[in-house]
Amino acid sequence: MSNTRYRKRLPGTELDYYDAREAVDELQAGAWAKLPYTARVLAENLVRRCPPEQLEASLRQIIERKRDLDFPWFPARVVCHDILGQTALVDLAGLRDAIADKGGDPAQVNPVVPVQLIVDHSLAVEHAGFEKDAFEKNRAIEDRRNADRFDFINWTREAFDNVDVIPPGNGIMHQINLERMCTVVETRDGVAFPDTLVGTDSHTPHVCALGVIAIGVGGLEAENVMLGRASYLRLPDIVGVELTGRPQPGITATDIVLALTEFLRKERVVGAWLEFFGEGAAALTVGDRATISNMTPEYGATAAMFHIDQQTIDYLTLTGREDARVKLVEDYARHTGLWADDIRTAEYERTLSFDLSTVERNVAGPTSPHKRVGTSHLAESGIAGPYELPEDGRMPDGAIIIAAITSCTNTSNPRNVIAAGLLAKKANELGLLRKPWVKSSFAPGSIAVKLYLEEAGLLDELEKLGFGVVAFACTTCNGMSGALDPAIQQEIIDRDLYSVAVLSGNRNFDGRIHPYAKQAFLASPALVVAYAIAGSIRFDIEKDVLGKDAEGRDITLKDLWPSDEEIDEIVARSVKPEQFRKVYEPMFGKTFKRVKKVDPLYDWRPQSTYIRRPPYWEGALAAERTLTGMRPLAVLGDNITTDHLSPSNAILADSAAGEYLTRMGVPEEDFNSYATHRGDHLTAQRATFANPRLINRMAVVDGEVKQGSLTRLEPDGKVMRMWDAIETYMERKQPLIIIAGADYGQGSSRDWAAKGVRLAGVEAIVAEGFERIHRTNLIGMGVLPLQFEGGTDQKTLGLDGTESYDVVGEPAPGARLTLRIHRADGQIDEVPVICRLDTAEEVSIYAAGGVLQRFAQDFLEASDAA
Repeated sequence: MSNTRYRKRLPGTELDYYDAREAVDELQAGAWAKLPYTARVLAENLVRRCPPEQLEASLRQIIERKRDLDFPWFPARVVCHDILGQTALVDLAGLRDAIADKGGDPAQVNPVVPVQLIVDHSLAVEHAGFEKDAFEKNRAIEDRRNADRFDFINWTREAFDNVDVIPPGNGIMHQINLERMCTVVETRDGVAFPDTLVGTDSHTPHVCALGVIAIGVGGLEAENVMLGRASYLRLPDIVGVELTGRPQPGITATDIVLALTEFLRKERVVGAWLEFFGEGAAALTVGDRATISNMTPEYGATAAMFHIDQQTIDYLTLTGREDARVKLVEDYARHTGLWADDIRTAEYERTLSFDLSTVERNVAGPTSPHKRVGTSHLAESGIAGPYELPEDGRMPDGAIIIAAITSCTNTSNPRNVIAAGLLAKKANELGLLRKPWVKSSFAPGSIAVKLYLEEAGLLDELEKLGFGVVAFACTTCNGMSGALDPAIQQEIIDRDLYSVAVLSGNRNFDGRIHPYAKQAFLASPALVVAYAIAGSIRFDIEKDVLGKDAEGRDITLKDLWPSDEEIDEIVARSVKPEQFRKVYEPMFGKTFKRVKKVDPLYDWRPQSTYIRRPPYWEGALAAERTLTGMRPLAVLGDNITTDHLSPSNAILADSAAGEYLTRMGVPEEDFNSYATHRGDHLTAQRATFANPRLINRMAVVDGEVKQGSLTRLEPDGKVMRMWDAIETYMERKQPLIIIAGADYGQGSSRDWAAKGVRLAGVEAIVAEGFERIHRTNLIGMGVLPLQFEGGTDQKTLGLDGTESYDVVGEPAPGARLTLRIHRADGQIDEVPVICRLDTAEEVSIYAAGGVLQRFAQDFLEASDAA
């Protein structure tokens, strides 16, 4: 299959490489010089991996900027966190069972591509940063609650080939990927080539900061790649983003990315692959670049690439990579045309420009990451207002109940973390305190962060203000903020307080962070510390008085904010390669060693609420999809997120999942989060549309749409809890449909947002537009995504959920199908819709009923042929 005529020796090494430049220029002289960085890496992948008979046609798609042919892409590896990664491996374990049931050899079902699974999404902050031994206590709870899950994960590393596991308590997948796992240039079988990957988290593009193509995918698409199938692409929209100017003093990378997120959302880069370049980009450290690349899904893009340059080399050296590896990266990039200087001749179909000098100090909120507000404009925006602390010390309006330094977005950037430590130090010197109702926490994405903060003498300063290390995991940003003090929670309920969270994360969707944090705001780590002192989002953080010094003078934010020179000086003397080596050399040496082999079939535990044999080859899912007589489960507006479709936060006792867990004998304190139960479909499917902030236009009571996990059972016309309606429809074997607006499925790459609706009986979803990852997840579960044509939507059609629907036509890439609407009064309307199976591979997966069904068919056919 290899195109060996382009295989050559890399000068000065014993390694070969594939000369994509020669292959491209053979087809069109001088074409290579015009290709963007991303296109060059994709071209190399084709030259090295594409079947020879497909190579010319595939390369011409890239050279001629055509989009009429799917071409294969073979990522070098798959990176998973424990929620989606475990779920994917549960699916593969179920696939082994299905293969065994049909007489095949289950031990032959293994990931073909190396899989790296990091356990980082399981820990809840039950013990806050102001408690003694919070880290140890939280870890003990994590182990107790997740015993079934961790037993399964430990089995996978022994049962499957090509699966490596980083145990809990070691950091966040993206930060570990950035600081250690990304090689930038990979070597296998004597060949050097660009490191590329897919990851089961939408923030996988974090490592695009290193020049590594890293795409967030759902668990189902990851399974497809794990099993050795190519990920088929149409040439993406590659957008150049020129960064000009330099940031103003006191501006953090968080401020920059929040401003960029707002800017890029307005520029409609949804689905695009971005390449940042220019003098502004060249001056950004890899830590700054990673902050920008991490938030790729928040501005809707697929990738956010930076080019390999001296900043890349400096970062690899700083984080303790071997000298030979660092030299290989530079030599390979310079020789093959992937060094930043060689990309200056690239031509983009669209170029945007952003001036870094215009960025001010920012927060984002209260409901989405692209709703930026400059901190100097808080009052006029309506966020900050007249602020007066109640004399009795009770919580004020806008009380900040959670302040969390969390998420690899910011904790992988030493400048951001050091800035927070310096602000805490000055606050301590001036006698300022965290407000007592603020649950504060610090969850670095890597143990190395703790080491360099200790070196700088700043970890103690953070601990004094209540920001002790509670975990090396995702925590609050993933909705795992843990329980509140019962007295504080009761006061919120009794007084119906507007209470919020402030976090240095990347997501602040309604209902995500904590059930009693009505809204949430994103901010830099230093601002998170400042807000913990302020205690209320109504506080004008730039202008209002935080306290008095010993002489009675007012203290405001400018008295605490560290200078850029202070930050840079401490980073230069405190962040050292040996810290990263100390963390990662023993971790990887020990973790990646297998001790023994186990039974290839997992011994499912029948009473487990965490791990259960998946049902994808039985019952309703094995039945034919008719696409006729479908009833609407929900009629939804724009910007429906995967958090609306399948929330990840804490399970409440009165929820459908909570009631089920109670029946299964699980005590309420161990309910854990929805996310951790996704290996058990009986628990996880009860999370479908369980978000308390959901607005389903079918849930109308007394003429008013009610917020919550509600729908209207049809044709009965009764409004009820969503899960109760789903159970009724399942008993009736009623096929379902969902009607939605624009940007359906934005947010986390959550496969249960697709699995849940499919298990409920949903056969099709008609929306004005889909976010990329969720659309592929729907296809991976055998759900048909359909798109209204421009000018047509649920409002113009007057849809209210009383209708039933048929889909007429043969699904094909971009095909025009017909949505037949049967109205309650007997009228029948026919509306054209676009089939969003975008490639022949997606049609194949959909036709089989999903990713796993497709693989099982192919595997058994190949076994029979053999």
